[in-house]
Amino acid sequence: MKSFWISLILMLGTACHAASPSPYAFGVLNQRSLQATAAYWNPILSYVTTRSGVPLELHIGRTANETTDRVTAGKLDFAYTNHLFTPKRDRLGWRVLARQDSAGIRGQLVVLDSSPVRSLAALAGKPVAFANPYGFTGYYVPMDALLRAGVKVVPVFAGNQEAAMGQLVSGEVAAAGVNHQVMADFAKRHGLKYRVLSDSDPYYDLAVMASPRVSQTDGEKVREAFVGMAEDPEGQRMLQAAAREVGASKAWGFAPADERDYDNYRAFLKATLVPLNE
Repeated sequence: MKSFWISLILMLGTACHAASPSPYAFGVLNQRSLQATAAYWNPILSYVTTRSGVPLELHIGRTANETTDRVTAGKLDFAYTNHLFTPKRDRLGWRVLARQDSAGIRGQLVVLDSSPVRSLAALAGKPVAFANPYGFTGYYVPMDALLRAGVKVVPVFAGNQEAAMGQLVSGEVAAAGVNHQVMADFAKRHGLKYRVLSDSDPYYDLAVMASPRVSQTDGEKVREAFVGMAEDPEGQRMLQAAAREVGASKAWGFAPADERDYDNYRAFLKATLVPLNE
């Protein structure tokens, strides 16, 4: 069966003209549902396309690991992801352009506030939801915390972060491994109370990255457009529109970034007790 994909052409004005260059495929790691991910990224990529003059096309996989598989297969040109810092994927040569301008993300293990579970040890043998087997804060970090505590659980892969949270709410699992910011936004939107059993050190949020086949010139244009959003009134409106679509707590802009910002990812992935899915 062929993989299902959402592909949205986000080219404006002359970008739609027949003589325009073919759009770059921009893959986004879907932490939320397909609809919410598309709603969030539509205004952002529309702005970047217009400001940079570099035509972009949004690609969202049915699951986050499908998006990552397309990256590793060479089918995407840009990506918003933190899945490319494993030793094997690091060798693909993708370069960091920008990152979300936030204090960072943390990997957490959470339970409902009403849950009798009060410790990691109490999760032994129980089903725990994770986004997917490639997720950093949504799988590797919380699973590593469990393994270092000597706790074996039954992993349940939901496909994306919010689906894992939905399984927690429905009682299908005892706990969920989550990105703390996505969890906080989800809980605010749904009036959900939860408790944190394990909380990691912070890591920079997902990176806007370019494939080695993207020229330095086009990469810099895209970087400048992302970084300039928060300082431009139109860019601010686009960020606010994106945040409203998913009930995010803040309209995050983007900051310039490079490979050094993600060295702690690489260090963690070299030392983790969790077998790498590369």
